[in-house]
Amino acid sequence: MIRMILGVIAGSFAWLILWVGAEKTLSAAWPDFGAHQAAFQAAVENGGAFAANTTMLLTHIVLGSIVSVIVGLLAAVIAGENKRAPLILGVLLLAMGLLKAVMSWALVPIWYHVTFTAILLPLAIIGGKLKAAK
Repeated sequence: MIRMILGVIAGSFAWLILWVGAEKTLSAAWPDFGAHQAAFQAAVENGGAFAANTTMLLTHIVLGSIVSVIVGLLAAVIAGENKRAPLILGVLLLAMGLLKAVMSWALVPIWYHVTFTAILLPLAIIGGKLKAAK
């Protein structure tokens, strides 16, 4: 039980670290991505207008997919099992995704909110399945 809890906690922190790290890396390597991120952040904080770019939104979906699979695997490895820890982690990611969608609902198209939020739970579970069951 303790290992499962640790797996979920580690997976949550790893998601945040990987997400922020990937966004910072992409922003440094791809100036348009960085400008898009800065404009989005300003719109969320100040309530201003934001012009969502489909390429950037698709990049976020790909990034969210990769990170969710990785942390699902991490949670499973730490927990020593590949079912409950990735599932619980996926539910937490889904809750955070819904919160982000609510906060930014008017700023990006609905297809992005639905797609990004919908991938979090199943991809965390798929990541957990990458660890062989004992």
